[in-house]
Amino acid sequence: MPTVCHDVGMADETADPGRKLTRQQASDAVTSLGWRYVLGMLRTCVPVGSLAQAAEVAVQAAAVPGSDGCLWMDVRRDRIVLSVQSPAARSATAGDVEVARQISSVVAGLGLVTGPDVGSGAPRSVQVLEIAIDALDIASIRPFWKAVMGYTDEAGAAGPEDALADAVGQGPTIWFQQMTEPRPQRSRIHFDVSVPHDEAHHRIQATLAAGGTLASDAEAPAFWVLADAEGNEACVTTWQGRDG
Repeated sequence: MPTVCHDVGMADETADPGRKLTRQQASDAVTSLGWRYVLGMLRTCVPVGSLAQAAEVAVQAAAVPGSDGCLWMDVRRDRIVLSVQSPAARSATAGDVEVARQISSVVAGLGLVTGPDVGSGAPRSVQVLEIAIDALDIASIRPFWKAVMGYTDEAGAAGPEDALADAVGQGPTIWFQQMTEPRPQRSRIHFDVSVPHDEAHHRIQATLAAGGTLASDAEAPAFWVLADAEGNEACVTTWQGRDG
């Protein structure tokens, strides 16, 4: 189990843990640790044999210095999903990488592994789900979705067209896509499924094999637009292709 993230540099992490990383830097720094950079977060899944074992991982992870305030955990009987992101930065920082590194060491000490868990019979790896709503007048419909979902403004939101978030972190973020004219023959609500960059093609091929079609790959590898047999769309997205 690696203990040093050479791509970022331990000296830099110690000197400035709040330093924001580029998407490439964040991905490079944690991939060898079994973590993946997905939608601004460092995420990993630890397979476990029981709920008690998952709880033990949670306790040990929560004790890692610097984890309080940047670590989210989803504890299940067969796995624990760990996500690290500094809320103030709204992106991965050098300090987040150090937290992920220490958590991986703790997990290894328990005889377990951090990893995307692909190919081990798991239903799927880590991912982040968002709901996108096309709208002509975003400001007029946003209050409806905020109220009906019981959501709040996303952290750092600055205007009436920004995304909405579940304050307790259970539901997907909802964001709004500006339309220029009505499109009555097209689905106006779609899912964005953000997956690890090295799993996107597998997810796309599985979707095509299940009867889907590729509607557009013009923005790949940032996202691919897929559609079901009736034209309802979903996007498989990655962090790649988004840095200019």
